[in-house]
Amino acid sequence: MTIDPLIATAFSFLHGASHAEEIAQTAVALGFTAIGIADRNTLAGIVRAHQATKDAGVRLIPGARLVFRDGTPDIAAYPINRTGYARLCRLLTLGKSRAIKGECHLDLPDLLTHAEGVALLVTTTPGSRLDETLATLAQTKRQEAWLAVTRFYTATDTKTLQVTAARARHHRIPLLATTDALTHAPERRPLQDVMTCIRLNTTIDRAGLALAANAERHLKSPTELARLFRDHPDAIANSQDFGSLCQFSLDELSYQYPNEPIPQGTTPDAHLAALTWQGAAARYPAGIQPKLRATLEKELAMIAQLAYAPYFLTVHDIVRFARAQGILCQGRGSAANS
Repeated sequence: MTIDPLIATAFSFLHGASHAEEIAQTAVALGFTAIGIADRNTLAGIVRAHQATKDAGVRLIPGARLVFRDGTPDIAAYPINRTGYARLCRLLTLGKSRAIKGECHLDLPDLLTHAEGVALLVTTTPGSRLDETLATLAQTKRQEAWLAVTRFYTATDTKTLQVTAARARHHRIPLLATTDALTHAPERRPLQDVMTCIRLNTTIDRAGLALAANAERHLKSPTELARLFRDHPDAIANSQDFGSLCQFSLDELSYQYPNEPIPQGTTPDAHLAALTWQGAAARYPAGIQPKLRATLEKELAMIAQLAYAPYFLTVHDIVRFARAQGILCQGRGSAANS
């Protein structure tokens, strides 16, 4: 199994510089069987990535790169089942509810509370509390945590990789080779530089060391990854375990409306039908004409087929409350009336 498990798309706002479609097509051309997409503190682009990978013919391992405020290194979280996906969604909701729009405030304890059913890939974020984080994860999620290693083509790559491997051995957490890609191809680097400047409110001339040192944070072939990590083959081999564990797919999700309170012993469709005929009788006290009756029966059948009755019951509750409070409630058009 050949996997690149840590890729950002343009939904990592002003960080990633490639679209999911470009990433998926490039991954197939390079020979990957699966890719892990994890954008910064969001699942906003995961549906587009899901469709792009299906169209291209490569398996998607969906996730989110969690960026913490308490000094914890970035951790990419990948659901291994539907329950894990729900917990990851709740975690991101928690982080965003604490912050202003565009930000997400999370700490490591938040992740640990929501970590069941989620595989974790710890990154070597510079200046982070890496050892402390690895020690915590080793005590709580050793079988579902990996430490990402990446070659950035800098002068300290070899030494950094040796130190990282030693940390992984000490904490008994396996290594996992990644490109930590921000683009699908090296020629996209100029756009990524521009995005960095926009994010930092500076110019190309003034950005200096804030820009990437080279154009190497792009997808690389499995053969190239094997060459880069030839001294640490376990970092390549561990992708097999990672890919086997992370089997969750967005295909497992379906429409599921929240439970709407209804009278005991009835169903949403039956309750909606009862309210509909009550309303029709009140609107037409002289009797419901056959044509109108046929229309209502057709509409109720359509609603039942689509399982939309709970939504209509929610709207009914809102309208009933609004009218009881003297709030204007009229007209058509979902956007305006919402």
